[in-house]
Amino acid sequence: MIRSVDISRRDLLRTAGVGFAAAWSSGWFNRLAAETAADPRRQKSVILLWMNGGPATIDMWDLKPGHANGGPFQEIETAAPGVKISENLPKLAKWTKDMALIRSMTGKEGDHGRATQFAMTGYSPVGAIQFPAVGSLVAHEIGRENIDLPGFVCIAPARNGMTFGGGFLGPKYSPLAIGEEGGTLDGLKVPDLDRLSGVSATAQGDRLNLLNGLDKEFAGKRTSPVVAGLQSATTRAVRLMSPEAAGAFRIEDEKETTRTAYGRNLFGQGCLLARRLVERGVAFVEVTLGGWDTHQNNFERVKDLSGTLDNAFAALLGDLKERGLLQSTLVVCMGEFDRTPKINGAKGRDHWPSSWTAVMAGANVKGGQTVGKTSADGTTVEDRKTTVPDMIATMCKSLGIDPTKQNMSNVARPIRIADPSAKPIEGIV
Repeated sequence: MIRSVDISRRDLLRTAGVGFAAAWSSGWFNRLAAETAADPRRQKSVILLWMNGGPATIDMWDLKPGHANGGPFQEIETAAPGVKISENLPKLAKWTKDMALIRSMTGKEGDHGRATQFAMTGYSPVGAIQFPAVGSLVAHEIGRENIDLPGFVCIAPARNGMTFGGGFLGPKYSPLAIGEEGGTLDGLKVPDLDRLSGVSATAQGDRLNLLNGLDKEFAGKRTSPVVAGLQSATTRAVRLMSPEAAGAFRIEDEKETTRTAYGRNLFGQGCLLARRLVERGVAFVEVTLGGWDTHQNNFERVKDLSGTLDNAFAALLGDLKERGLLQSTLVVCMGEFDRTPKINGAKGRDHWPSSWTAVMAGANVKGGQTVGKTSADGTTVEDRKTTVPDMIATMCKSLGIDPTKQNMSNVARPIRIADPSAKPIEGIV
């Protein structure tokens, strides 16, 4: 017996040869999207909560009470016996049974740009190699071809002037970026998805078919990454115009109580949008909370930012669990590095890549535990040193991806998904 979804895929491929508009108006995309969202065998997804600027994890996940480096914050007990976190994260304290705190992260990159690239790709900048972002790698491996939404979405991205996209995987796996960091909630909408006033669906279909024909004729005579990029962008834009795809971004359809629980701010509503996207089959969503570069007034700013994170992260975990999505969604919370254990003269903390904490939850992660240990003063990792490549390998294991798989790079050199030195963290998945 042939499943209806298999028939739909064949029909979809056949209509693709006729033109963008025919496939869009046929309804097959929409039915497939609905089937994907309801499928109990749904594949995994990732939500990366990116703490841009280097969060002071010594004041959040791995406090040093009683030490001069410890600062003013107190530890609180959590739902997981023996696991303590900051008093500024009381809602997340109730979710530690579902979370693994990796307190032994370590690295060498202390510059925002280089550390961000390393964290986002798993590789330090090397010559002309265009390393793809981990979101692009995940979309390449487990992205769904049968939905109208892109495989990788960035919400309010801020990457210290660095750009990470599909890299050598190509523009097809570059992220859809929406919402300017520090912008308004209106920025969480994808612009220009509606038809122009006065243009009927039939007229729009005719125009899209004409465009498709011109593109094919042009591309048939010219082969280059630029042409391929333009074709990919056009295809993705047309698919986003379907009612179901466009509707995924309407967070105003959510209950007011749900929106309030996440927090009425860009990060909170971005996390809510991330839930809506993975629910509909998007493979990787990145949501940024910036402002962690706390060289001055560290404690005041960390307290404020922790409140924003606490509301949104806890609401996200609760929402995912209630909807049966937590076991298929890996949630990662991290930044590019930590802040110095030693407090500077401006009551701030500076860059510190030597010891920091990252958090993982969902998607078969064994929660209720801490991994590794830092010294009493927070300056060094004393047990189970863990690197960014190790984290990426662990993410791959959680998602069912082989981290040793190689993709051909833009310099005709095969590159592994995770650096050859990477080893999945034992006991996490």
